[in-house]
Amino acid sequence: MGTPETSREPCPDRILDDIGGAFGMGAVGGSAFHFLKGLYNSPKGDRFVGATQAVRLNAPRVGGSFAVWGGLFSAFDCTMVYARQKEDPWNSIVAGAATGGFLSMRQGFGASARSAAFGGILLALIEGAGIMLNKFLSTQQPMPIMMDEPPPPPLPEAGSPGWLGGWFGGGKKEETSTGAESETKILESFDAPPVPNFEYK
Repeated sequence: MGTPETSREPCPDRILDDIGGAFGMGAVGGSAFHFLKGLYNSPKGDRFVGATQAVRLNAPRVGGSFAVWGGLFSAFDCTMVYARQKEDPWNSIVAGAATGGFLSMRQGFGASARSAAFGGILLALIEGAGIMLNKFLSTQQPMPIMMDEPPPPPLPEAGSPGWLGGWFGGGKKEETSTGAESETKILESFDAPPVPNFEYK
């Protein structure tokens, strides 16, 4: 089972992949949220029209915001992969902190530092949860104990009187075969079938 780092796209393509995925996630989630909000806030006769108008106005904006965040995060993540020459959770944590700080840069240094700390902590929690989940899923579950069942009773042979033969006059059949003949019959039953020849003639 691959880890999230190894199952992702290679680094330059990862940026476009994450931008598209983040835009789709933001557009779908924003559509659902603003549709319900538009239904609630619209007047009684025009609820559906108000909900669709709220989706048209707000869902692309939410999707764009998610796409900007996803693109910046991927760009910082690829920068960390290039700088450190390895893929591990630290790349994502630093990329989350850098993305949060970069997006809040216009509010000043204090707001940018708070956003960077929040982004780093959030990504550390996400990465820690992913590592714990991988460890939990990779631990081998104990195998159940299989109980051997006794073999079923042997079926009577074609010439034998059957299970009730002793009660109705069949009696026991005397064994005339010697040990060597029975051993030969047992060994013949283990012979492998002939191997087919697939040569073209």
